[in-house]
Amino acid sequence: MDQKINHHCAGFLSLIRQKRPLIHHITNMVVANDNANAMLAIGASPVMALSRLEVEEMTAQADALVLNLGTLNPEIVESCLLAGKAANRKGIPIVLDPVGAGATQFRTRSAKKILTEIKISVLRGNAGEIAALLGEADTMRGVDSMPTRLSPSVLARSASQNYGTVVGVTGKIDYISDGSRLFSVRNGHHLMTAVSGTGCMSSSLCGAFATVDTDQVLTSVSALGFLGVCAEIAGKEAVGPGHFHSVLFDVMYNMNTKTLASLLRIEVES
Repeated sequence: MDQKINHHCAGFLSLIRQKRPLIHHITNMVVANDNANAMLAIGASPVMALSRLEVEEMTAQADALVLNLGTLNPEIVESCLLAGKAANRKGIPIVLDPVGAGATQFRTRSAKKILTEIKISVLRGNAGEIAALLGEADTMRGVDSMPTRLSPSVLARSASQNYGTVVGVTGKIDYISDGSRLFSVRNGHHLMTAVSGTGCMSSSLCGAFATVDTDQVLTSVSALGFLGVCAEIAGKEAVGPGHFHSVLFDVMYNMNTKTLASLLRIEVES
């Protein structure tokens, strides 16, 4: 572990709390409340505007945009495109969470359309979703990742090179790449897979962290590491998934940069 990188990444948390960025979400009904609470816990401000009649106007006020395809329909795709183009005009970061890409043709096509028509800053998904966006078949069962032919580290680098964006592939170990650099984050807890929304929260956190530095690889590394560290602490206290879910937000709220820097397990991969 590189302590210099750990301290640098941990410092982003203080910057978020100083800046209090507004993060516009076009997200899914399953996790909207969790995403909002995660933003509030770290000192950011969430807003969830979905209608095509207002997404451009709302995005114009925001510091970052998070597009989550969890509960997808054609109207949501249209709203994502309108908001994404408004974000590109303003020059703010956009995070895309291609929930369930690979599970249906509609989801895969929609994610690819957004990636084609909008400049995405960070693409964050599980191995199955990212593999599907690279043309691999049978990578998803619903929104759960199936074993993939390519390793998560290779997927991160390949997808980044293919789509020209930072890619985070999350799982037991998270891998983040900009096509040349590759980092791993080895923080986390097994209860993260026992509650809904932790993956979606990680995308929201990537959006918030992206507002305080232009190096979207390191901001994404920091965001994923932050969630992993908080999950480790919450997991030690929790007696089960429900308790873990509530404790996680308390840990996020009380996290400080010194503790975060000391517990981050970030590796620079060759």
